[in-house]
Amino acid sequence: MAYEQRWLILWKRLGAEGDAHAVLTDLAARYSEPHRTYHTLDHIGHCLEEFGPVRHLATIPDVIELAFWYHDAIYDTKANDNEEQSAALALEVVRNASLSDDFGQIVVNLIMATKHSVIPTDSDAQLFVDIDLSILGQPEDKFDEYERQVCKEYEWVPEDQFVSGRSAILKSFLDRPNIYATQFFRNKYEAQARRNIARSLARLRT
Repeated sequence: MAYEQRWLILWKRLGAEGDAHAVLTDLAARYSEPHRTYHTLDHIGHCLEEFGPVRHLATIPDVIELAFWYHDAIYDTKANDNEEQSAALALEVVRNASLSDDFGQIVVNLIMATKHSVIPTDSDAQLFVDIDLSILGQPEDKFDEYERQVCKEYEWVPEDQFVSGRSAILKSFLDRPNIYATQFFRNKYEAQARRNIARSLARLRT
């Protein structure tokens, strides 16, 4: 399904007010910024594809779907508050669309969970985060392309700093008892994700 059609269907299903096309145009412009190579609409599309087969497991699936559209809407590799800024933008859109503050707060909580600093306990947040991390468990060629794209986004960082920071992030996932919080994604991606991360860490050390 094309991005526009998927967005318009969601907007209508939510009962959101306002110009859905204008909101999507703004989002598309954000995800098309020249400094992005991984955090683009392709990433959103991949998340939505992963969500499809597990949609029935979600408590409030439409909230999750909207949160996916906004979770990387603000993306500046020189900032450390991208999730906060993305969440604030999403909340503004929710309010302008006359959706409830309760709805908006759930969207905010989901986006904030993608900081990946703690493992979420809420079942919808677990599903959301697992999908965001599903790239880690892809076949080697797709994972390696993801790595190249992330490296490109951070090409302004001195190599030794990038290696140190990237290694710390990857090792934090490897050190968890499970990378994925849900049984579905654990079964689907855990083993491959661990192999991919181990390969990446070995490359970074050389």
